[in-house]
Amino acid sequence: MNIGFIGTGNMGTILIESFINGNAVKQEQLFITNRTLEKAYSIQQRFPNVHVIQTNEEVAKYATIIFICTKPLHMPAVLKQLRPHLTDHHCIVSITSPISVQQLESLVPCSVARVIPSITNRALAGSSLITVSERCTKEERATIERLFRCISRPIYIDEPITRIASDLTSCGPAFFSYLIQKFIDAAVQQTAITNEQATMLATEMMIGLGALLEKQLYTLPTLQEKVCVKGGITGAGIDVLEKEVGDLFVHIFQKTHEKFDEEKEKVRQQIDYIRD
Repeated sequence: MNIGFIGTGNMGTILIESFINGNAVKQEQLFITNRTLEKAYSIQQRFPNVHVIQTNEEVAKYATIIFICTKPLHMPAVLKQLRPHLTDHHCIVSITSPISVQQLESLVPCSVARVIPSITNRALAGSSLITVSERCTKEERATIERLFRCISRPIYIDEPITRIASDLTSCGPAFFSYLIQKFIDAAVQQTAITNEQATMLATEMMIGLGALLEKQLYTLPTLQEKVCVKGGITGAGIDVLEKEVGDLFVHIFQKTHEKFDEEKEKVRQQIDYIRD
């Protein structure tokens, strides 16, 4: 089965690299295009058997499953362009959260799915969030799940939790890398440790923490209990966190949901415009 990619920006490129490195697909099964073709050709330089296609419509000619990796506001126009070239044998896969599966279904005559990946998938780790349409056959669902099982842990989600699930899995790496960088910066500012030393130690700590959780040696609460001796140094640090973190993440989620609602409304207007 051939796989198409329309859009080879950051996440489109990550998925292509991950699918190849995770042995989910062979290079020759991939048919890719981008508004700026140089970006697609740069992928082909690293993976010479990948096919670079000149137009979106041609991708539908060669590929059965087509990943749309454009910005949300560009997607309705791309789907309108593809619609005359789609058949019952195609399956459109969106990777953007503001467009629902139901909206995707209203724009194309074939089956659709939405899969929200994470940058962690580049390391063949983390999760991917799957929502499929009623039109999706068992075979199509199995194919999508197989692809993402090669690079992640596929998790099926319902529409109402799309934003928060994406915050936790897709935005989470950015949020916590920011916090870790602040952790490192403070260590360098307050002590004689170098930035290189602090970065190395903090990075190894994060890798080790992930290993503990992956092997289910501890849960998050029990891990904290093991490290945080009552009245000890770690406990003193936890006291500061309890006082200063407060509703930080509540505010983060409020802001991401606010932005999400704005994006959904813009997409709705774009879809209405295309229909008219």
